[in-house]
Amino acid sequence: MEWLFEFPEVLKPNFTAIDNAVRAFAVWADPVLSAISGGLQGMVSGISFLLGHIPWPLLVALVVFMGWKSCRRLRTGVLYGILFAVIGAVGYWDMMLVTLSIVISSFIISLVIGLPVGILLSGSDRANRIVRPILDTMQTMPSFVYLIPAMILFGIGNPSAVLATVIYAVVPVIRLTSLGIRQVDKEVVEAAKAFGSTKRQALFKVQIPQALPTIMTGVNQTLMMAMAMVVTCSMIGARGLGMEILNAVNRLEIGRGLFAGSSVVILAIILDRTTQGLFSKEKEGQAQAGETRDVTAGGKQQ
Repeated sequence: MEWLFEFPEVLKPNFTAIDNAVRAFAVWADPVLSAISGGLQGMVSGISFLLGHIPWPLLVALVVFMGWKSCRRLRTGVLYGILFAVIGAVGYWDMMLVTLSIVISSFIISLVIGLPVGILLSGSDRANRIVRPILDTMQTMPSFVYLIPAMILFGIGNPSAVLATVIYAVVPVIRLTSLGIRQVDKEVVEAAKAFGSTKRQALFKVQIPQALPTIMTGVNQTLMMAMAMVVTCSMIGARGLGMEILNAVNRLEIGRGLFAGSSVVILAIILDRTTQGLFSKEKEGQAQAGETRDVTAGGKQQ
């Protein structure tokens, strides 16, 4: 009766063949991969160089300004500035700048890829049905799995970290861009076309502006997922706060891990709150514009 409790391995995959195929592709495409790796490394190094040559008081003042503009309270901006300065006060300023440069690089690439793809998917039901399972797989796949092909293709370092982060973080902006455009009232789009707008004009002047709050929510989620993934990428050589946390785990140093992890939390909170505040202002502005249009339309009807 053992066969009832031991499932037969009929379709056992050949893991060695898969590994050899990926490694063979990495060798075959080495010139292209090397060029991409150099471009990614240059991008991260450029952003890190730029951040490193901004005086720290100016960066703290910028955080205070962004907090004040997003939350409309000077006290909140000052609090964000103090928390941001604490990262440097505990000795993690340079590591924070490296982490921030990797996050910004991954975030920019994710938007460059995700926004156009989301816009294209919003206009085709067939493409949306085809791509949806791929996005589901990308979003539910354990983040550690992305480290393996990234390391095989680009080696250890920041380029592989950027690649793994982009794959992990690009999904929300694609999904919410497509969803936001699809949720725009069809009557509004038909009215724009009735006034002579082409399909492209209706997309860029009506649908995308109407869907902007949802799109910006996807942008915010992409930024947060990039922030979370860049810490995991320390396992493949990404420098910064993630590497400090990994070293603390390997050496069982509680204090070191606590302060490095708290620095990551502070940076994530500042990025999240400031971007959410800016997006909420966008939503309020669109709501006020909608109320103005309604009042104007009512006045004309009277």
